[in-house]
Amino acid sequence: MHRLFVAIRPPRPVRELLLDVMGGVRGARWQSDDQLHLTLRFIGEVDRHLAEDLHAALGAIHHPRFEIALSGIGSFERRGQPETLWAGVTPHEPLKALHNKVDQAAARAAIAPDQRAYLPHITLGRLNRAAGPIAGLLEQSGGLSSAPFPVDSFGLYESELTPEGAVYSIVERYRLD
Repeated sequence: MHRLFVAIRPPRPVRELLLDVMGGVRGARWQSDDQLHLTLRFIGEVDRHLAEDLHAALGAIHHPRFEIALSGIGSFERRGQPETLWAGVTPHEPLKALHNKVDQAAARAAIAPDQRAYLPHITLGRLNRAAGPIAGLLEQSGGLSSAPFPVDSFGLYESELTPEGAVYSIVERYRLD
């Protein structure tokens, strides 16, 4: 079985900017440089045949290149407690359009549609219940921004869960028109 997701990998200067804002929250598990990505669609566990069908469907996507920029920091909560810290990106429209095409490709490969609303973001860290307050980080780095950067490809990634955290490896890269 293969644990797959489809994502955009930010360029090195953007990843360095993200790495620079990580810190100052006790108990946070920060993403490493190798883990920084913008998810277009989480696929989950699939067998080799389904992975091959997905690869073929993703290869048929046509979408224009576009630019995005970092825009702020926020958190996702569960039961009123911050659980995930993330960096926002703008504009959302080209990302949502590409997400929809990836979702349609997944459906052509017989992968069930994602039922969650799509909010483009780059995960910075995960918090457990014992994590310290995040208000300082949000106040200090909440205005995070970057110059626009090009998005000229997306990738199919495999995720291997290890005791040290997830290890991501690129399976295939797909160029945008």
